[in-house]
Amino acid sequence: MGSSATAGHSAEKPVPETTARPMGWIAILLGFLTAVGPVSTDIYLPAFPELETTLHGRAGSAQMTLAIWFVGLAIGQITMGPLSDRFGRRRPMLVGTLVYTLASVGCAMARDIPTFSFFRLVASLGASASLIIPSACVRDMSHGNESARLMSRLVLVMGVVPILAPTLGGMVLSIASWRSIFWASAVYGLICILLIWRVLPETLKPQNRSEFSPVTLFSRYMMLARDRGFITHAMIAGFSCFMSFTYLSAAPSVFRGLFGLSAAHFGMLFGVFAVCMIGASQLNGMLVGRIDAARILGVAVMVAVAGTIAMTAVAIVIAFAMQHGGHPPLWMMGCLILTMMVSLGTTGIIGPNATVGALADHPRFAGSASAFVGTLQYVLGAVAGAFVGMLPTNSPIPMAGVMLMGAAIMLVMVLLRPARPPGSAEAGKE
Repeated sequence: MGSSATAGHSAEKPVPETTARPMGWIAILLGFLTAVGPVSTDIYLPAFPELETTLHGRAGSAQMTLAIWFVGLAIGQITMGPLSDRFGRRRPMLVGTLVYTLASVGCAMARDIPTFSFFRLVASLGASASLIIPSACVRDMSHGNESARLMSRLVLVMGVVPILAPTLGGMVLSIASWRSIFWASAVYGLICILLIWRVLPETLKPQNRSEFSPVTLFSRYMMLARDRGFITHAMIAGFSCFMSFTYLSAAPSVFRGLFGLSAAHFGMLFGVFAVCMIGASQLNGMLVGRIDAARILGVAVMVAVAGTIAMTAVAIVIAFAMQHGGHPPLWMMGCLILTMMVSLGTTGIIGPNATVGALADHPRFAGSASAFVGTLQYVLGAVAGAFVGMLPTNSPIPMAGVMLMGAAIMLVMVLLRPARPPGSAEAGKE
């Protein structure tokens, strides 16, 4: 690994000392780069009908392009993580963002659904670099509570962008065609390329880089899967995402179909839940300096379990009321919303702390570990969507029950965590 791993890195920008000021601006920069994934996921959702009409696609074909996007993100994360462990953080992120930018141009110029889908797949493979490598950068620069604090700032971006992206996409559609959305995405990618090239420091030291080959890659993931500290925290992060995707998949049928909310009111409700998650992530950032992150994670999971139990009880009452009188009274919907706010709010605390716990003992393989966690999150999120889609939509019980299942599995993983604090192992053991 010696000379081959270190050649050509003398000109790389070193990471600054971990003082509050530089760490603050790097967190903002990493958040801006991480937003590539959420922006590209949500910004074109309002354009689905127009996209299908323009590209002569059948009904539902636009939804399939979103599924293709998620497939690419899952595949890309598995490969981009190890590449960043081998070549450093900046180079894979630079190449990945360049691929994303060029593929966005391809999406903007596509003339049919298959071509558009192909470029969306390529774009997702490139975007996966900026989706998971920033988490590895956080692990390179910090550890323990400081990592959890920085990760909370990234979660803030991950929470804000999905709220703003559909609104931004709708604004673009009001003055231009859906193709303008992807031209704008290409411009955003170009800005990210310039920031990575000129501003982002290299956070992985040459001596800490690891070899890359199919055999070592497979053995590395097997090693991570066998590590109880890693896999329990990764499962907690994954099932936190499972809960969020369950809500995203089921909420339209519950609040629009059962309760009859208008699109505008549903959008406001979506914003309320998102604000809860964002607020919780920022509360986590304030608490981790005073309370151990592992303890915060355990308490947040218990609150999630309590919230989902309460939500399930309210859903059962609502289902019973609907059987005997049509639409349930407004106060019942209010109770359901309050219990959902508690349940979903905890994901803003669970996500960053679980990710930090998973990466803590693997500084040399932070990219691979981050990729493992990210892929697991998207896989479990897809499973949640498919699971909810197979259940009845005539009551809120399926949504509440599936979210309760996710919270219960997180609690089991918390109980199975190793007793020693994450990060206490010697880095050299790898």
